Amino acid sequence: GKGGRGKIDGKKSQSKSHKAGLQFPVGRISRFLKKGKYATRVGAGAPVYLASILEYLTAEILELAGNAARDNKKTRIVPRHIQLAVRNDEELNKLFGGVTIAQGGVLPNIHSVLIPKSSTPKEKEGASTPVKKEKKEKKAAK
Repeated sequence: GKGGRGKIDGKKSQSKSHKAGLQFPVGRISRFLKKGKYATRVGAGAPVYLASILEYLTAEILELAGNAARDNKKTRIVPRHIQLAVRNDEELNKLFGGVTIAQGGVLPNIHSVLIPKSSTPKEKEGASTPVKKEKKEKKAAK
C-alpha cells in the first residue's frame, strides 16, 4: 500500500458508519456538528459516539413500541404504541419527561379514589339469586 495515504486501487471506499458497525450516518452527524457551531473543532470520535447513542435509543424505543403494537394485535407501530412504550419504561419516561408525542394519548389510569366501593362477591351472589328465583316462580305460577 501507500502507508496509510490515499486509496489502494480496486478497493471500495468504506463509510464511517460501516467502519463503526452502525446504521446511523456518522458522516452526516459529523457535518451537523461542524455546521451547527457547537464547537470550533470536532474530534473524529465524537460523531461516532453520538451516532451510536442515537442508534441505541432508537432501537430501544422501537423494540418496546413493537411489543406494545403486538400486545394490541397490530403489525404497524403508530404514535400510540410509542407513547405506551416510553411511558411504561421508567428511564425512557424520565428522558421524555417534557415531551409531548402527537396522537399519543395518555396511559390508561383510573385513580383508586374514583373506583366505586363494592361489596364482596359472595354477598352479591347471595343478594341477586333469591330475586331471580322469585321472578322465575312468579312466571311459573302465571
